Amino acid sequence: QVQLVESGGGLVQAGDSLRLSCARSGRTSPRSAMGWFRQAPGKEREFVAAISWIGGITYYTDSVKGRFTISRDNAKSTGYLQMNSLKPEDTAVYYCAAGLNGAGSSSRLYDVWGQGTQVTVSS
Repeated sequence: QVQLVESGGGLVQAGDSLRLSCARSGRTSPRSAMGWFRQAPGKEREFVAAISWIGGITYYTDSVKGRFTISRDNAKSTGYLQMNSLKPEDTAVYYCAAGLNGAGSSSRLYDVWGQGTQVTVSS
């Protein structure tokens, strides 16, 4: 069974950086796109970033462009989300997801989801 496990969340101050990791295990094709989503209290889950398997093409929501960087290390079956210049509005539970339907902003592209990691940014 495929599993995704996020790590790296925590409590930081505005302007700080964090790097989230998403480790993949189990029977899954390594040729899967990976995405990061987040959900703040009282809000719907929203797309943050995604990276394709072919070509490593990246996608970002406008609010994180220039601050967040998504990457992957296929040899380690691990994806990353480097978050710089964090803002209080980035506070949320962050989820990674994987799927074979290509990378993009729709949650329906992804078949497997992690349990989430909390990121809290204080002002």
